[in-house]
Formats: sequence, C-alpha cells, structure tokens
Amino acid sequence: MVSEFLSGNTTLLNQTANNTPTHQTSVGEQFLRFHLGGETTALLPVHQMTEVLNIPVNQIVPIPHLPGWVMGVYNWRGEILWIVDLGHLVGLTPLHQQEISHSTYTTIVIHSQQKHTSKKRLGGQITGSKMLGLVVEKVEDMEWCNPDSIESPPLSAVTPELVPFLRGYWMKSNDEMLVVLEGEAIIAGMPKPAV
Repeated sequence: MVSEFLSGNTTLLNQTANNTPTHQTSVGEQFLRFHLGGETTALLPVHQMTEVLNIPVNQIVPIPHLPGWVMGVYNWRGEILWIVDLGHLVGLTPLHQQEISHSTYTTIVIHSQQKHTSKKRLGGQITGSKMLGLVVEKVEDMEWCNPDSIESPPLSAVTPELVPFLRGYWMKSNDEMLVVLEGEAIIAGMPKPAV
C-alpha cells in the first residue's frame, strides 16, 4: 500500500519535497493522489507534503468550539499537529457520518512554505500553523502532471466549500478528472483568532 510505503520511506518523500526526486520527467510536477470519499479523487503537490502516516483514532484529542472539520490535535514528534477531516472541509460527507469504522486515519502532513512567527493556540483558535494533518480516505499513488494541463473546473462540478482550496483539475488521458488542491490555501483557511 502506498501510504505504508510513504510512511516507512519519509526520506524519499522529503527528498522529493526538496526538489531532488530520484526520477523526474522533463516537464511536470509530482503529486500525491488520494481518495477523499464518494467519487472524488484529488492531488496535492508533493513539495507541500512532509509525511503520510496512520494515526490511531484514540490518539487524536478533540478540541471544543472549533469547526466540525477540525478533528483535534495529535502529538507528532513532540509537537502539536492539528488534524483536519479534509473531505468534510471541502463539502463531502464527514468521516464521523460514514458507515466505515476506522481504527486509524490515513493522514497527509502538509507544511507551509511561508514563514510564521507563532505556533501558539490563542482563544481556542489555531494560529500560525506551519504544519497540518489532512485525514483522507486512502492514499493511492504518485502522479506526474504538466502544470500547464491543470484547468479551471466548471463551477457546477465543485462544491462551494472546495473553491477556496482548489488549484484546478487535471483531466487524464483516460477521461478521469482529478481535483488538484493547494496546500498553502488549506493552511491559510484554518481558523484565526478573533481580532
């Protein structure tokens, strides 16, 4: 399984994230392909990712008074990692409403390219997060995609909740449409403290 491969080989993922992949096409960007639920398959740029891991459900600590898609926090390498139900965030059925029972969550850890001055929690809200854990249904594979072939989706094909995090979509040669997400936008969309 790809998630187990990536979890056990974070060095390979980190090399790719640092733009030193072991194999590169002449034109293209590498993405991680994952399933969000329903018929939605999505891509995230590998350079925005740190790791893919399986988190035991009972190790996520819920935090009250946050949006429903914020599942809680997890102790990741001695740091607090905020965990988000990505499907719920983009308007799909929340994990807690699905009939599938989970003992672990497949989680993609993404990081921000921008510098943040704080990683503190103020007033019950997430502030200055540089890392974020995105829970997905399953990780599938790596894909190479020419960034010029990423197009704007028809508005009827996306949920309003998805739009702020959407880079576009990529239509593969087999007519499969893959949603391309932007990690920076997902991190920027996290709750901020009231001013």
